Amino acid sequence: MSSAPNAAPQVAKGLEGIVAAATQLSDVQGMVGKLTYRGFDINDLADHSTFEETVDLLWYGTLPSHDLLEKLTRKLVAARPLPNEVLGGMELFPKHASTMDVLRTVVSMLGLHDPDGVSNSVSANVRKSIRLTAQMATITAAWYNISQGRKPILPRSDLSHAANFLYMLHGKEPTAEEAHILDTALILHMDHGLNASTFVARSIASTESDMYSAVSGALGALKGPLHGGANEAVMKMLLQLGDVSKVEPFIKDALANKRKIPGFGHRIYKTTDPRAEQLRRIALMLADHTGNRKWVEVSEKMREVMRRERPEIYVNVDFYSASVYYTLGIPIDLFTPIFAISRVAGWTAHVMEQLMDNRIMRPDSIYVGPKDQKYVPLEQRQ
Repeated sequence: MSSAPNAAPQVAKGLEGIVAAATQLSDVQGMVGKLTYRGFDINDLADHSTFEETVDLLWYGTLPSHDLLEKLTRKLVAARPLPNEVLGGMELFPKHASTMDVLRTVVSMLGLHDPDGVSNSVSANVRKSIRLTAQMATITAAWYNISQGRKPILPRSDLSHAANFLYMLHGKEPTAEEAHILDTALILHMDHGLNASTFVARSIASTESDMYSAVSGALGALKGPLHGGANEAVMKMLLQLGDVSKVEPFIKDALANKRKIPGFGHRIYKTTDPRAEQLRRIALMLADHTGNRKWVEVSEKMREVMRRERPEIYVNVDFYSASVYYTLGIPIDLFTPIFAISRVAGWTAHVMEQLMDNRIMRPDSIYVGPKDQKYVPLEQRQ
């Protein structure tokens, strides 16, 4: 952070206001509530694109032709299965382990098995990006079944990325609408500027470490409740409330006692988060389709009360994604891993971008501890 000549340097807590990278991947315009990937508005992509097509856009810079999209899709499908040694290792994990911890561990294991090793060539990193993006969904579904005492369900080659994940999770093919809903949610979560996990990935990449190390670090950052874990907190809050009648007193009590309410507020957006609006539309549509309106009604009441009590605080991407995933039958422990299933495409894109014009990240710090201390021999200390 800049300061006047001879003025003491100031700490930018949370690196707020610090520009640490230039990127062509996504543009978060917080003041106007706009998000673009490679210049394409997130609303257009959510309405018209697919997960696979958006991955192609992020990695290669343009919307693909039909042939190029088919080529990438075939590679992603081929990369879905996990090595037998990795699946065998997962069987030995403690069944109480969280899915995020398993993802972090298994990604490290996959790095040991990757034929491209620690190579940072462009072609090697593209291949590793394909494997990681394809396998994040396989790991998540496999661990869910293993943790429930069941055998993992092997991926299918005839389903889209979103549909295949739901199939591996539930053991039955999802409806076209269910697959489309998850596909849209994955697009919305794919990239979002220099968020905490992406910053970690780029920082690790800047040391010229490898792709698996960068993604493992990103997973550790995403696990935190102030980042990816917020959607789990939203659903737990909705379950705790359970009824529309409890919403208003809950919010007023939380605001009076200065407690944060999960799903509200964003570091960047000072107006509506465009991803939240897309997910709200999906949540309302899903409620109409399933007849299960309970969670969306509680959510809508919370949004209404907050708009009245704190009109400057808007819902964020986590708020409606929680009820959408829950209505799709996805366990709460998998909400943040689904974030990772999507965001891994963005992390890998950022790692490749960082390495194209790299300089190791090394911010300064300000020492605020004691000074001019003198060493006292051990026998003289009190």
